[in-house]
Amino acid sequence: MSALSKDVDVAKQPGRIEMVTFGCRLNTYESEVMRREAESAGLGALDGGAVIFNTCAVTGEAVRQARQAIRKARRDNPAARIIVTGCAAQTEPEKFATMDEVDLVLGNEEKLKANSYRALPDFGVNDTEKARVNDIFSVRETAGHMVDAIEGRARAFVQVQNGCDHRCTFCIIPYGRGNSRSVPMGAVVEQVKRLAGNGYAEVVLTGVDMTSFGADLPGAPKLGKLVKTILKQVPDVKRLRLSSIDSIEADEDLLDAIATESRLMPHLHLSLQSGDDMILKRMKRRHLRDQSIRFCEDVRKLRPGIVFGADIIAGFPTETEAMFENSEKIVEECGLTHLHVFPFSPREGTPAARMPQVRRELVKQRAARLRAAGEAAYQRHLSSMAGSRQSILIERDGLGRTEGFTLAALGTGAPGEIVEAEITGHDGIRLTAAPLAARAA
Repeated sequence: MSALSKDVDVAKQPGRIEMVTFGCRLNTYESEVMRREAESAGLGALDGGAVIFNTCAVTGEAVRQARQAIRKARRDNPAARIIVTGCAAQTEPEKFATMDEVDLVLGNEEKLKANSYRALPDFGVNDTEKARVNDIFSVRETAGHMVDAIEGRARAFVQVQNGCDHRCTFCIIPYGRGNSRSVPMGAVVEQVKRLAGNGYAEVVLTGVDMTSFGADLPGAPKLGKLVKTILKQVPDVKRLRLSSIDSIEADEDLLDAIATESRLMPHLHLSLQSGDDMILKRMKRRHLRDQSIRFCEDVRKLRPGIVFGADIIAGFPTETEAMFENSEKIVEECGLTHLHVFPFSPREGTPAARMPQVRRELVKQRAARLRAAGEAAYQRHLSSMAGSRQSILIERDGLGRTEGFTLAALGTGAPGEIVEAEITGHDGIRLTAAPLAARAA
């Protein structure tokens, strides 16, 4: 499962098409493809424009937030066509099709095709079926959609893989994305070349289960080979970043690239989910806690200073206090810095939803404790960087990210520019930095 963000991206084009994106970086990338396809279909020319929701299904809360946002969008845009797609639409199409505010529901495969957006009365379609969602498991390939830019962003995303062959007991995502499918290496390289040529200094590789990349391609290349090929064939890309990996699937070429390729960013987000062996087994994960700890130790030897983030679920069914404490401990034992904490949310249709549940108030308390452990680790990380020299990619308003993905404030620099700076301190949220040229002056 890819690293997931709680952010909701809203990209507006007044009177035309407004994209509302929930969830992961793959959704962000796909929203740009959707915008292009919807424009090609003529959706932006309709009176009142359109609002397209690209939803997330990872938690019940994500679905609730999407429904709430849809209702607000209808109040704010009474004349707009409202289209709902994404993982929640794929797994629960009827939940959105029965909403009076919604004009059309599209599945994850349909959302990437221009013709799908013409399934509205405006285009002469008289079919009363609001939901157009096919069987995602019938999809066998993932195309390398070309995107010239990611609106409003200093870094670009490139999809290398989609879907997942694993069946973790808590996860609904395979039912929204289907089985694992890889984008051919040549298409990925060409997309990175295109984005680097358009001025993007950093490209992020994304996928649902990215370390499964290549298993379905001729010769079964692994993610490490793809990374090395990109860095060799696209010398203009200054920074290459991985969105999320499953450490148990990290191949030798990937580890070698981490050790030897300075343009591969020293930041890995790990799909840990728990720090307790029994819970990991009940989740049907493929690693144990000691393997995660050893992976972080080994990679630090290859790339000193590398920064680790992780997804961890609090309050998984049957989790005792002792089991939870193992998850608390692994934050320090792995040296995690950027933590994504998910209070367990039972998803209908998954085995975990049928397991003995932890009380909701206890789930929330444990999530708060995990977040506190993550915050303490982040504060230690911020303090440890004082006096260091960092390359910072400016995102907006003098704010940017270090190579280790830590937020930093410079107060200068244009979006997309990489600035060499010295870290002067932090304010508890972000690093403070001074450009080296300014300090020399």
